[in-house]
Amino acid sequence: MKNSLICWLLLLLAGPAALANSDLTPTQLRVEYRTNPFTDEAKPRLSWVLESGRRNQHQSAYRILVASKPELLEAGQADLWDSGKIANDQTAQVVYGGTALTSRQQCFWKVQSWDKEGQPGPWSQAASWEMGLLEAADWKAAWIGKDFAPGTAPAPFKGKELLLPPAPIFRKEVSVGQKLVKARLYITALGLFEFKINGQRIGKDYLAPGWTDYNQRVYYQAYDVTEHLKSGKQVLQARLSYGWYSGYIGYALLVGNPVVRAFYGEVPALKAQLELTYENGQTQTVATGSDWNVSSGGLSESDILHGETYDAREEPENWHLPGYDDSHWEAAEHIATAERQLQLYPAQPVQVTDTLSPVSITERTNGTFIVNLGQNIAGLIRLRVKGKAGDKIVLRFGEMLHPDGRLMVENLRMARATDTYILKGDPEGEEWVPGFTYHGFQYVEVTGFPGTPQKENFTGLVLGSNTPRAGHFETDHPLVNQLYQNIVWTQRANFVDIPTDCPQRDERMGWTGDAQIYGGTSALNMDVAAFFTKWIRDLQDAQWESGAYPDYAPAPSVRASDTFAPGWMEAGIINPYEMYRAYGDTRIIERSWENMEKFMAFHAKRSGDRYIYPEGSFADLSPKGGYGDWLSIGKKTPPDMLATIYYGYTAQLMAEMAAAIGKSTRALHYQELAGKIKAAFASHYLDETSGKLTTNPKPYGDGSGYVDGHQGFSGHTQTAYANAIYHDFLSKSQQEAAGKHLADLLAANGEKLATGFLGVKQLLPALSATGRSDLAYQLLLTTEYPSWGFEIENGATTIWERWDSYVKDDPEKMESLNAGMNSFSHYAFGSVYEWMFRNMAGIRAELPGYKSFTIAPEIPKKEIHRAQASYQSIHGEILSSWKRSDSSLSLEVVIPVNTRAVVWIPTDDPASVLLDGKSLHGQADISLGNFLDGRQAVVLGSGRYRFESTLHP
Repeated sequence: MKNSLICWLLLLLAGPAALANSDLTPTQLRVEYRTNPFTDEAKPRLSWVLESGRRNQHQSAYRILVASKPELLEAGQADLWDSGKIANDQTAQVVYGGTALTSRQQCFWKVQSWDKEGQPGPWSQAASWEMGLLEAADWKAAWIGKDFAPGTAPAPFKGKELLLPPAPIFRKEVSVGQKLVKARLYITALGLFEFKINGQRIGKDYLAPGWTDYNQRVYYQAYDVTEHLKSGKQVLQARLSYGWYSGYIGYALLVGNPVVRAFYGEVPALKAQLELTYENGQTQTVATGSDWNVSSGGLSESDILHGETYDAREEPENWHLPGYDDSHWEAAEHIATAERQLQLYPAQPVQVTDTLSPVSITERTNGTFIVNLGQNIAGLIRLRVKGKAGDKIVLRFGEMLHPDGRLMVENLRMARATDTYILKGDPEGEEWVPGFTYHGFQYVEVTGFPGTPQKENFTGLVLGSNTPRAGHFETDHPLVNQLYQNIVWTQRANFVDIPTDCPQRDERMGWTGDAQIYGGTSALNMDVAAFFTKWIRDLQDAQWESGAYPDYAPAPSVRASDTFAPGWMEAGIINPYEMYRAYGDTRIIERSWENMEKFMAFHAKRSGDRYIYPEGSFADLSPKGGYGDWLSIGKKTPPDMLATIYYGYTAQLMAEMAAAIGKSTRALHYQELAGKIKAAFASHYLDETSGKLTTNPKPYGDGSGYVDGHQGFSGHTQTAYANAIYHDFLSKSQQEAAGKHLADLLAANGEKLATGFLGVKQLLPALSATGRSDLAYQLLLTTEYPSWGFEIENGATTIWERWDSYVKDDPEKMESLNAGMNSFSHYAFGSVYEWMFRNMAGIRAELPGYKSFTIAPEIPKKEIHRAQASYQSIHGEILSSWKRSDSSLSLEVVIPVNTRAVVWIPTDDPASVLLDGKSLHGQADISLGNFLDGRQAVVLGSGRYRFESTLHP
């Protein structure tokens, strides 16, 4: 008895982990979708992923401890929150429920889960988060800057050259005392900043603090800089550039807009404060003000779009060292600015996410070389060089070469896309990376390089928002594999703080049509929850007073006619919905609800009591009807028909989202509205006798003012049927007829697609939904124009904007293409990956966050014999991997802990299906479902399962 008591006491002293009776282990602890972040969410959401070696495992309860110090993370000691044991299977979006958090609060947390049998598992490893500056009064820093722009700042030219002002540099010496235990840097800019301490760069971020509507909100970054400081004199250094705030944006130069730069303000400004905490509890704050000195350094030209010129000879020598004489510098000026919200940057920052070495360097003429990275990227070149003082190296960037080997720059339009480095003549060699620009490129034209450049002189730095990789996809078909890589690379190149349309030319805008079409696909490739949390806020900030969402966001007045457009403006509903479906995020619905209701009221007012948009309803826009099915081929789908479909589709989504946040009355309203829109659509646009979609072309006249209006309008198009089927606008019999018409249109077009931006995502799913997966595979695998395979055959390493952007080794054909509208990195047509993931691999969410899902792969009869897709959901990894031979199929699946799935196994004979080499009947870990249409259903809990079945061609 005595020994038993001692053992029990030892277990208690050992702590909660020793009491674990289950292997159910929480891992991947995150706060607001990020690991150990800074945040200013008053009630941040916590999530974790569960791991277990047992099948069919789930959480029956959890307990969270949050403490102000790691040593307090024990039951009974957690001073911020002890949730107690909560009987719930929730592992994501768990809202912090403890003591109200204050500015600078450090929070350490861990979680324990109980398994399906009520047994506790081990505690997780500890994780943390830290609060930012929550009150305006927390900021002691002033906005400082210096105007180095000659003449009137907004002027676009200096003589015949673009005006690219030099970047100011700032310096401040501070004394740091002994026994420093904590140091935090809070920093932002109207423009872009780079910060160093004693010459060491702080953080890995580029293009910080990101692009917002600076008139409403500005984000700041927080850094732990404790390890960068020591006692004694320290030097704080900052460099400031113009960025989106006061630099060039978009195609304003191209269209002749009266304003082409300085859309938000003329002079960039810096705001930073360094807060030091000592062992004895004393604090010290160093904030930007007039006691900082400012000068111009080596960066003589700086623009996020056009590039940089850096003269290393002009950089002050040793200005990072204490005692440097900066008496000839000027005092920094206070920059008067309007009040705006200061918030912590809520997403993953823009960083270097990969590096590439050149695959070749080709000499052209007159000392000019072409460096080929072998992959189209968004990013920079890190230059390593040794030469004489004054040697000038010019780097020009392009995505493609002309057939004769020249760099193609016509598609850059007004973007200079050029970086220049002037050497200081260091005998040890020099290294340079631009700090405040980026380019879209595969090729670099190099002039002025001293000697013959080698591959080691150039490194491609891939820049983008550092969103974690979530998905992987692979088959035994090289073209499909290349297509998938092209899709991923295009997303990496365009998710740069906002979802841009392209990284190379004079645009880089957050076009809403592109973003809504691709939003679902983006979440399958990367964890974009935090990224879209940020951009959806940008979108709401840009919403028009009428309720319409704009053509792009953030939305400066790059062109007066850029207002709103059907298929574009619905991003304000579709993108929050995609985040809800992917991550189970209801907070984004709650915070977007007022904006979304305002948009639906706009739709209701504009459509009147008709519940549809008849032909010509959007003729007041420029271009007429909006952008429509952008870059489709042949007859145009009526933009007003598409507007009606999008109106009904957003009503459906609003009904689902309203129910998710407990707004049952609004859910019913939107369900009824969606029904009325569908009925009105069928009455106006559907011929009940033939089942064809029809339109009255008369209101469109000769098509003048409409995008490609000269091609004429027809309701009988691939895009029209694909949208009607995909968006559930048809009854069962109507859908069957629409599927046949869609197949007939493909046949009449030589089995080739003709869809643009608003039809490509829906096309292959519509074919599968109407029993023609064979046609979907045929479109995926063709290499004839227009197709994804045509792009790959012509050298694409990313997704193109136009189906006919480039023809390899055909100078005559190249001359006929629209060079000014060729973007070779444009993600919209990459939305085909939704079909690849949901149909070829067969993974489809049934409940938000993949809490419940199906795996039902569509197996082709030829050409592809193996496919595998994995996805790191918010609950853990999902896998679907199949391989077929002449007479059999193997299917391996992984179901995350705490989720369930229905797996549909293709087979000729349900009795032949084996799990782990044994018959399905009598196996304890599964439940048998129906055999339907050549597929056997099996209901599974968590675990890894391997099925085999007979399957003949």
